Amino acid sequence: MSLRLLSLLLALLIAAALLSLALPWPPLRDLLGRDQGLAATIILEIRLPRTVLALLYGGILGASGAAIQALFANPLASPDLTGTTSGAALGAVVTAYLFGFSAPLALSAGAVGGAFGALLLLLALAGPRAETATLLLAGLAISALAGALTTLALALSPSPFAFYDAYEWLMGSLVDRSLDQAAFAAVPAIISAALLLRLAGPLDSLTLGEEVAQSLGHDVRRLRLETICLTALGVGACVAVCGAVGFIGLVAPVFARRLGGGHPGRAIGPACVIGALLLLGADMISRIAPVGRVLPLGVITALLGAPFFLWLVAHMRWRLSR
Repeated sequence: MSLRLLSLLLALLIAAALLSLALPWPPLRDLLGRDQGLAATIILEIRLPRTVLALLYGGILGASGAAIQALFANPLASPDLTGTTSGAALGAVVTAYLFGFSAPLALSAGAVGGAFGALLLLLALAGPRAETATLLLAGLAISALAGALTTLALALSPSPFAFYDAYEWLMGSLVDRSLDQAAFAAVPAIISAALLLRLAGPLDSLTLGEEVAQSLGHDVRRLRLETICLTALGVGACVAVCGAVGFIGLVAPVFARRLGGGHPGRAIGPACVIGALLLLGADMISRIAPVGRVLPLGVITALLGAPFFLWLVAHMRWRLSR
């Protein structure tokens, strides 16, 4: 990707972040005219954490999606379709509602463990170079199993209000998050994204085959393990704070590869920026809900991402049939 194009993406990201802090504008404008101190508090305590989390979560979903697609050599691989997001949600729910550990560190540890387990299970079922059908079937099976176990964990929870308490979080939400929560998610998300960027070259070499990558000096087994661990760490930490959000990790890498000349490893950086833009945009759409109603973030990303996924599957089938 050219430096000019990357600069344009970063400029769009900054503009979107500033717009996110300003929306919805009419009530903020009225408040600025009456009480500037209260307006500043609303921006810093309510809107800033929401914007920061959208940037972090979208960024790590994009970067993780690009890395997983490069690892499996499959453009349909993503954190949600491979069961990573569902596994992270399961780990967090079991930790909080069955074991009773609701501290942020415990939730993150549970979510990371769930995401790591889902990815390892996918690797065991589908193999490292899975065909599209095998990958989808294995990912769907893991996601369905994780979803069923999550429901079972909530049903067996000592709290009779477990379903009600977990609903908004399971559907994905950035509402009422604090700066402390944003900072807690920021550390593993940023570290994971930075280390995934360092793996761009080795992941690119995997497109030539494992033997070629090995001959170039890359330890393929270690590369596979590092990619899975970093993806689980970044996505799991964000899921623990924001809940499950789908399709960002699928859509962002597809656009990033087109901008990066088709190299899956080099798409990690652009996918990180595009993922942050997409989730920030979805969060701004969620704010148009009537007063007193909530549009779950995961529903918005699914409504936007599912048609794209269907188009991608149809496009791949058309290319194979030519």
